[in-house]
Amino acid sequence: MTLTLGHFLSLGAMLFALSVVGIFLNRKNLIVLMMAIELMLLAVNTNFVAFSHYLGDLNGQIFVFFILTVAAAEAAIGLAILVLLFRNKSNINVDELNSLKG
Repeated sequence: MTLTLGHFLSLGAMLFALSVVGIFLNRKNLIVLMMAIELMLLAVNTNFVAFSHYLGDLNGQIFVFFILTVAAAEAAIGLAILVLLFRNKSNINVDELNSLKG
């Protein structure tokens, strides 16, 4: 059995749907929200790589490297903000963090 484009697109769709469900079901914990967003980015990257391989073009795979660097920077900054919020408030529940309101 060979893996076709449909298999990879199905995997990407399942990962994306799982991350959307994770965002809507758990809106209280910031760590789970960040993990769901990262999973969403990885699902999109899977589709980019699948289409790039299917079309025989390397532009999609190069674009994935840029997305991964932005995602790594986002995760580092997000975790730094999360650590600061935990140190100041001793809590990371989204409902109780109202200090970021303008």
